[in-house]
Amino acid sequence: MADSKPTKKLIVDWNATIISGLISGAIFYLLNLFLIPFIYGGNYNSVIRYFSSVFLGEKILPPPASFDITALIVSLLFIVIFALIFTFIVSFVLHRGGLITGIIGGAIFGLALYFIFFNSLTLFFPWLYVLKNEMTLINFVILGVLSGGLYETFEIEESELVGN
Repeated sequence: MADSKPTKKLIVDWNATIISGLISGAIFYLLNLFLIPFIYGGNYNSVIRYFSSVFLGEKILPPPASFDITALIVSLLFIVIFALIFTFIVSFVLHRGGLITGIIGGAIFGLALYFIFFNSLTLFFPWLYVLKNEMTLINFVILGVLSGGLYETFEIEESELVGN
């Protein structure tokens, strides 16, 4: 039997993942909140209500498109959970690649997530189809770029020995 030499394997920096997920999620939320109404009309309260409708159901949707504290809290929780899960996946898959791989790979993941999100979630929540537009697509790509890029920026590279 041949002895195999131990090799080093980079491990995921979960602290960097959480920080990156929170920052990229906050920026994603704000971009959607302000750019979608600016470009397509309406107001930010409508976007908040659409995000929260995933948990609260269609009854939360406007009219009226006024402020609702429950919708705000639920939409924030939804985006935080969504961004953290997305960033965990991006970090796990791309953590060995470096900054450029994080940015480009994150953008590709964001693009893929947009199509998965709107081609599957709208089957269960058809009213979300209204958010399927170019600005949302761009925001998903930005989410991916930020998730991958920020992770690689904040990551403290650590490795563990694998093998004998």
